[in-house]
Amino acid sequence: MVREFLRSAAEHGMAILVYCVMPDHLHLLVEGTTDDSDCERFVSRAKQRSAWQFKRRFGKPLWQEGYWDHVLRDGERTEAVIEYIVSNPLRKALVERPEQYAFWGSTVYDRESILRFIGYASHSR
Repeated sequence: MVREFLRSAAEHGMAILVYCVMPDHLHLLVEGTTDDSDCERFVSRAKQRSAWQFKRRFGKPLWQEGYWDHVLRDGERTEAVIEYIVSNPLRKALVERPEQYAFWGSTVYDRESILRFIGYASHSR
């Protein structure tokens, strides 16, 4: 699934600032990188590709119809959204520290940079 989202992001001019795959949902923070970036086309294509792969492998559907999206406005801090996404596995008690969860990342930043950015680096190890 992640591979298909990363591939689709590159094709549709989208940078994935952070993603986190949870057992029953996916969080993404994306940003257009070109004048013709199209978030809706990116999500549609990524869902289509990942659903096809998933159904082929497991014989059942992956996604519900539609998705919830939110455009960050002035005054909304990207840092807070990134922290919310990376902290999701902690809130769901899947891990004790974000670096323990394998299913999050970015097409822009490495994991350690994200942890430093949101203030978790000091809690590591």
